[in-house]
Amino acid sequence: MKIVVVSDTHIPRKAKDFPTRLLRDLKTADLIIHAGDWQTISVFEELSKYARVVGVSGNVDGPDIKSHFKEKLILSINGFKIGVVHGHGQKLTTEKRALAAFKEDHVDCIIFGHSHIPILKRAENVLLFNPGSATDKRKQTHFSYGILHIGESIEAEHVFYETKH
Repeated sequence: MKIVVVSDTHIPRKAKDFPTRLLRDLKTADLIIHAGDWQTISVFEELSKYARVVGVSGNVDGPDIKSHFKEKLILSINGFKIGVVHGHGQKLTTEKRALAAFKEDHVDCIIFGHSHIPILKRAENVLLFNPGSATDKRKQTHFSYGILHIGESIEAEHVFYETKH
């Protein structure tokens, strides 16, 4: 199963459309996960043209997004539990807030966003995955999104690119 993972798209504030590089992978996605800061419901509508879309709301999302998406989600896919949260809050780092959100849930993978910093590592025996941002790289050298491959195991990778066109 191929899952495209995005976060912090901030459309239309940071881009008018999805980058060409992202569109290539959306066309072959089995599922799309968005980890918050969609900015508008039109992002969900556009992503839905490619595959089923699930996700969470972020700190800049308005009532239209919050009425469709909770702040925390747990998915069961092929026997794996995947937690999704945006990661915003007051204390700790974004990564530590993401871990704390699922402390009692025994998940195999946590997908989070907020920082716009791509992360792929293991912590407390959980795969932590932040796809970065496909449209707002901030201080990063590249724009990015992620892909999860789920079969007998969960494998994650980032896709990095230099231009959002």
